[in-house]
Amino acid sequence: MITGGSMSRKLRNKKGQTLVEYIILVVIIAIAVIAIAGAFSDRIREMFGGATVELGGDQSAVDAALDTQSKDFLKQVKKDGVQGN
Repeated sequence: MITGGSMSRKLRNKKGQTLVEYIILVVIIAIAVIAIAGAFSDRIREMFGGATVELGGDQSAVDAALDTQSKDFLKQVKKDGVQGN
């Protein structure tokens, strides 16, 4: 026979387990988003650069931003921190 206290304890354990599962799911999705953004970051910068020029932005600024590949930029950030040109 299941008593009230035992049933309540099992319900709390189930809620805690569900919360942990949701947290794990969110972490996996976040890692996937970061990986995808890293893989396509150069292409994304090109697309934003094209949109900037189409909206009347400065082409030389876009060219300067696109001269550096993402992996090189990230190496520089790790070395020196983010700084404006």
